[in-house]
Amino acid sequence: MPLAFMKPGDFGEIKRVGGSDDIRRFLANLGFIDGSRVTVISEIHGDLIVNVKDSRVAINREMARHIMI
Repeated sequence: MPLAFMKPGDFGEIKRVGGSDDIRRFLANLGFIDGSRVTVISEIHGDLIVNVKDSRVAINREMARHIMI
């Protein structure tokens, strides 16, 4: 299931990060790597604030679609 479909309070482990090399590299730099635990903090108009690797990160819906939980 893509991260974009998760609701506040949901959590899971990243199974796969898709997209082009640039997108995967960008997301990896933010901490979105296979095996990382992600918790959705809030959702505003499809954009998410998530807790990953002890950091809060805001990502838009397009980026969240590339992250599979």
